[in-house]
Amino acid sequence: MGSYVQLRRAGANLSGCCPFHSEKTPSFTVFPDRHFYCFGCGAGGDVISFIMRQENLDYAGAIAFLAARAGLAVPQQGEVREDGVRRSRVLEMNKTAARYFREILNTDAGAEARAYLAKRQLSGATVRRFGLGFAPNDFSSLYRFLRGKGYTDEEMIAGFLCRRSDRSGHMFSLFRNRIMFPIIDVAGNVIAFGGRVMDDSKPKYLNSSDTPAFKKSKNLFALNYAKGNCAEQMILCEGYMDVIALHAAGFPCAVATLGTAITPEQARLMTKYTSRVVISYDSDEAGQRAAQKALRILGEVGLETRVLRMTGAKDPDEYIKAYGPDRFRQLLAGSSTGFEYRLEAILAPKDLSLADEKIKAAAEVCRLIAASGSRVEREVYILEAAKRLELPPDILRQDVEREAGRMRREQKKQESREAHAGAAGYGDRVNPDAAKNMRVWRGEETVLGLMLLYDEHRAAICSGAVPLTEEDFFTDFGRRAFGAILELERSDAGFEIGLLGEHFTPEELGRLEKMRIERRGLSENSISVLRESAELLHSEAERRRHADEGALSAVERKRAALAAKKKDKTT
Repeated sequence: MGSYVQLRRAGANLSGCCPFHSEKTPSFTVFPDRHFYCFGCGAGGDVISFIMRQENLDYAGAIAFLAARAGLAVPQQGEVREDGVRRSRVLEMNKTAARYFREILNTDAGAEARAYLAKRQLSGATVRRFGLGFAPNDFSSLYRFLRGKGYTDEEMIAGFLCRRSDRSGHMFSLFRNRIMFPIIDVAGNVIAFGGRVMDDSKPKYLNSSDTPAFKKSKNLFALNYAKGNCAEQMILCEGYMDVIALHAAGFPCAVATLGTAITPEQARLMTKYTSRVVISYDSDEAGQRAAQKALRILGEVGLETRVLRMTGAKDPDEYIKAYGPDRFRQLLAGSSTGFEYRLEAILAPKDLSLADEKIKAAAEVCRLIAASGSRVEREVYILEAAKRLELPPDILRQDVEREAGRMRREQKKQESREAHAGAAGYGDRVNPDAAKNMRVWRGEETVLGLMLLYDEHRAAICSGAVPLTEEDFFTDFGRRAFGAILELERSDAGFEIGLLGEHFTPEELGRLEKMRIERRGLSENSISVLRESAELLHSEAERRRHADEGALSAVERKRAALAAKKKDKTT
């Protein structure tokens, strides 16, 4: 976990900023027994469930990932998903496809693609470094090639390389007549592809959808190269060509998102490698809107952000071709801070010589400054904004503090609403049944927490010393958890909490970890507590059964009365 999260000692535990949600104050805790729990978002479990979440893997995939990291071999059938496609097979297939695209680029079929790359001033060394290739304008050549290598239709569909036609039922290649950009993760695996047209046809880019080996919201293009060169800063671009041009010009810290706007997962990924990000998006309106969103998301994870302002070129690729690497380096040095960029975006469209425009601008600026958490930050921004607006700082300061107070009150109200909803179980996606009977659910939590913590409590239930069955549980989640724990306890291997990952999602494992932690923090966890909660569940189950029987009897009596009435009429 320490290779994903910067952990610091906190008493007997370790803590850091959670990799699963955006935060500036650490709430992610690793305990001495090597289990983790985030008190902010509720993620929790052991190292296996951690990898399931972080690498977007199922249980078997996480086991295989950790085994490979430790240099251990695992049976291949352990990676099979429900649809029969293994992650390792998709990775092998992607590598095979990348070689195919690269070979085609160097044949007669790739002549036009080579001319296009030469026109974009990409050297042979750069093309080889990024593994660029070409997908021929043929519906079946890639499919035939992969079939010849032993890959199945299901694997090609799952890997987003081919698709089956709804009309004819025939398989066809998804990437055709496109420059191919392999997307490589930090471990060196080809996890996906991006394909770019060589003319003005649409879509300009075709990117792999999520597959067993790839989740676009959690990866960055060229991070495999940038990871060792971005300790000082990382340059965030919009497209593959911008990144490649920057690397070729001597800026190996550039990365790009994968066909989507930046996501919180990608922002948290960046925090592993750098503390500052320079946003270098296109200078058009869409690019500037995307920059505003990126500023917000990157700021939420605590990254220092700056924005590059380019004039005379649309994107970094064009700028470097027009003015050279040295001018781009100067541009980087003079990049705007996030506040300067937002301030300019507010003031530039307004005529500050007009009173109404100035008042509107001041109100927007005050809201912008008030959103800053630090008083020092707010004070610096107030002084800067006062100069631009030609207003006394004290006037702005009063409005900023008033707005900051309003924001704090609104945030407290929102937190209170969420806390009440959480206490009542409303909106609980892990266990939606809990809200229907919170008293019984608290009893289920007690039983499950005790079973997760103590061997003797599991043994007492298995032996019948504390009578309890799955039918005594009210919620489906509680019933499943109880059954899975008992099944493991009765197995030859015995109970091991990590094995629950085979039966539950990472979100469900987080809920189970929360029960375990809360129970461990209580002083009274004796067999009498288990018996009391078990009796509650059993008596409530009996009450429900009697109620159901009573309702059934009432229905039967009504049916009998109707039947008798019908008989009388017939007579």
